Amino acid sequence: MPVRIPAATRTEVWCMGAAGVSGLAPFYLLAPGAEERLGRQTIKWAPRWERNISMFRTPAERSIQRVSPPIERAVQRMEHRLPLEKAAVRTAKTIERNFERIGLKQH
Repeated sequence: MPVRIPAATRTEVWCMGAAGVSGLAPFYLLAPGAEERLGRQTIKWAPRWERNISMFRTPAERSIQRVSPPIERAVQRMEHRLPLEKAAVRTAKTIERNFERIGLKQH
C-alpha cells in the first residue's frame, strides 16, 4: 500500500510560496519589459497597500513605544554583564604575540 504524504500546513505553504517568489523574482526582473509591467502593477496596487498599511501603522507604533523602554533597559544590563572589552583586549594581545612569534612586527 503506498504511503500518503500528509497535507501541507499553512506555514509550509507560506514558506514554499516565499521561497518560490524570492527564487523566481530575479528571473522575472531579467525578462524583457519587466520594468514596465512592474511599474503598471505598482500604480495599480500602491494606493490599496497604503490604505491597508495605515490600519496597522498606529497600533504598531503604540506597541513599539510600549515595548522599547524595557528592551532598551535589558540591552543596557546585558552590555554591562558581558566582558566584551576584556575579550577584545585579550584577542588583540594574542594576535600581537602571534605576529611577534612568527617574526612580523605590529606597528
